[in-house]
Amino acid sequence: MKIGIKYVLNKINVFFVLYLLVLCICIVIKAIFTREEIYFAVNSHYSIGADVFFSWFTNIGDGLTTVGVILLLLMFYSYRKAFLLATSYAITSLFAQVLKHIFDAPRPKAYFGMQLDHIHFAEGVKIYTLHSFPSGHSVTVFSTALVLAYFSRNKMLSVLLLLTAVLTGFSRMYLSEHFFEDVIAGSAVGVMVTLLWLSFMDNYKFLHSEKWSKALLKR
Repeated sequence: MKIGIKYVLNKINVFFVLYLLVLCICIVIKAIFTREEIYFAVNSHYSIGADVFFSWFTNIGDGLTTVGVILLLLMFYSYRKAFLLATSYAITSLFAQVLKHIFDAPRPKAYFGMQLDHIHFAEGVKIYTLHSFPSGHSVTVFSTALVLAYFSRNKMLSVLLLLTAVLTGFSRMYLSEHFFEDVIAGSAVGVMVTLLWLSFMDNYKFLHSEKWSKALLKR
């Protein structure tokens, strides 16, 4: 079976169309408002409950969640699917790290170094200052969400996966770890690189062999 971009897009059509809609809205917002206006619009609306929630929720975009939890669960379901998730995570993470070091952009804490008294930081959250662009958490969560949407036949699950990714991206802004454009770029890297990777990697015949269709609980 020949697997190409069209095949992958057909499998993730709901996820991808909704993502493009969200991306277009974000680009319009970025075109209308400045970096500072968007940042302080988010930062000025906070609460103790939101601090706790987003401090926890942002971990969904951490690599440990993808590799340590989701990947482990997939190992019990399908070696092929676990392999595709692991390699998608690896290639997108590498891509993100290269971009981070190329741009070497300051994060909000460093960018607004003289205005920290006017900025809200959630208690107990370690705030970084370097390599802001793009958001690594956004890359990871959008890549993982796309891979899971590719595996699923449930269209509503695709919607839920996208909402989870969007909310995780928002958490990076809420916690003052990244700017709006960092999250937008991170989502684009996660989606586009993963789309290309799946259309390339899932073509290999060995992944569709009986051996790779097995899992830890399927012998």
